[in-house]
Amino acid sequence: MRGESMASLNYGRSNVYNASARAKARKASLIDSTRMRQLLQQGPESIAASVGELGYRSEMDLYATRMTGADAVESALFHNLDNDIHEVLNFCHGSLRDLVAIYVDRFDYEKAKTVLRAINGGASDEIIEDQILPPENTRNSPWLAIVRSTEGLPEAVEAMSGTPWGKTLSKLEGEPSLEEMENALDMQYFRNAIEAVKSGGEKRLLRYLRVEIDHRNLINQLRALRLGTSQEKRNSIVIPGGRIESAIIKQICSANNDSDLIEAISRSSSFDSSGLDIAMEKSKEHGSLDPYAELLSHKRHSLLKKFSYLSPISPFPVIHYIECKALEVRNLRLLVRGKSVGLPDDVIEAHMDF
Repeated sequence: MRGESMASLNYGRSNVYNASARAKARKASLIDSTRMRQLLQQGPESIAASVGELGYRSEMDLYATRMTGADAVESALFHNLDNDIHEVLNFCHGSLRDLVAIYVDRFDYEKAKTVLRAINGGASDEIIEDQILPPENTRNSPWLAIVRSTEGLPEAVEAMSGTPWGKTLSKLEGEPSLEEMENALDMQYFRNAIEAVKSGGEKRLLRYLRVEIDHRNLINQLRALRLGTSQEKRNSIVIPGGRIESAIIKQICSANNDSDLIEAISRSSSFDSSGLDIAMEKSKEHGSLDPYAELLSHKRHSLLKKFSYLSPISPFPVIHYIECKALEVRNLRLLVRGKSVGLPDDVIEAHMDF
């Protein structure tokens, strides 16, 4: 069949049909927006019980032996996500696995940044094990080994030698700050991802990654404005590889306020700037970058959903499922944490992405 030969051409010796079907089946079992809003009406203890019944029971039981409340739920959520991601990756074979792994790699880069933040913040080994990287999750073991054997960022970087993130950090000169380390890791992840996707010939995944780079650059520039970062430094933190034209990037980096920045980025023919003006007003009202981040997250989610629909036999149904699963965990975490500190339901819902 023509479709089958195209799949063979694009994905080589892989199980793209089977993996796509399995990913779609998993996605169908995720918590939908109606159920999520029903959870929003419950109290903290009821939510914890409901989360257990919605696919997180084994992890909830595991952490209930030494944790309570939101801490137990959050640890269970991230443990479940870790397991789920690796199960999905393991049922992908051949070149399909290589392409899906490009997306999955970001979770390891995020853990590397989590370790660096914890060490830089002076968190004790006990706090890191108890609250950040619980040992019940065996996938945390190599990260905990780094935490236990190091004091300070330089030792942590040395302990990461031999890993992709360790190699990246070792190239930084002098005594780099935590921010510089995180920027370097982001740049390395996207550099590797772009190169791998180009060699794999997956044009839509390449487009998605480039959109993601643009979104990351926008948030970084907005944050830099609030920190009073110099233009030279703002130029240096731009992640290359996005779709926004270089001339527009220069204008963004020299903008003096949100309004100028949004005006500059709106001139790009390669960037969807719809909704940014509303996000800007909300950001001013709340004194937070959250409205921008939530808008851009929703745009990326919509793009993945679109590509998954347009390319049903491809890496996209698998990647879309992983994104949806991560989003479910994020929503549940916001819900549980928000309830535990007494935030109003409308405030919690405003930060969730269905």
